[in-house]
Amino acid sequence: MLDLAGKVALVTGAGSVGPGWGNGKATAVLLARQGAAVFALDNVPAAVEETAGLIAAEGGTCTTHTCDMLVAEAVEAAVAACLARFGRIDILINNVGGSHPGGPADMPEEVWDRQIDFNLKTPFLGCKYVLPVMERQGAGAIVNISSVAGLRMGTGRVHTAYSASKAGVIAFSKSVAMGYARKGIRCNTVVPGLMHTPLVEHRLVGQLGANDAEALIARRNNSVPMGKMGSGWDIAHAVLFLVSDEAKYITGTEIVVDGGFTAAGPV
Repeated sequence: MLDLAGKVALVTGAGSVGPGWGNGKATAVLLARQGAAVFALDNVPAAVEETAGLIAAEGGTCTTHTCDMLVAEAVEAAVAACLARFGRIDILINNVGGSHPGGPADMPEEVWDRQIDFNLKTPFLGCKYVLPVMERQGAGAIVNISSVAGLRMGTGRVHTAYSASKAGVIAFSKSVAMGYARKGIRCNTVVPGLMHTPLVEHRLVGQLGANDAEALIARRNNSVPMGKMGSGWDIAHAVLFLVSDEAKYITGTEIVVDGGFTAAGPV
């Protein structure tokens, strides 16, 4: 079940911004545990090397590459490096992204542009250079990481650019799926809800918690119907299913991993 032996997975954002398990780090390790050879990308060399070390310690295969997913030439070079190392790409995980609060009136234009690029251009560039490889192979599975911010809008915090870009990721995935459905290539989206990853302490505490991590974590846990935030491993297991042969008839859709958050209605 969920066997990835013989497959090559290119995972972007495969490091973590701090101690613990981010979505990309957990995904890279889990795919390696299931037998995939992982080509791990991140723009912070030390972060992705830590992921590779964990995989190696478990007997898995991982090659790292430093890459800024906002730069087309860098992404093209990373894909070429993966092909030079492994000869194929069976799985692509587009995991780069991040949020910044603000609405149209108060958000600087450069912040808007950065958010759109960070969350929407990065999966575009990943697909741009990997899809021709998969098309030549006649097979492939792509998972793009979105957010519940692209599905529902809360009343307490406005994040216009983030919501717009993450909604765009879902539409982008569906469009890719329809364009390549008869070419043996599947494309789906995983939609995380409130997750307790290193980003909470690294960035969200400063943005939302007035530097009170404990209070922020308690507030986020309390807003989830299941009573607690998810983890990077919850995202990783959803990704694993979607890229596995068990999901061979699933494309153009999304799995929401949020502990019931979106079903609960506005907060």
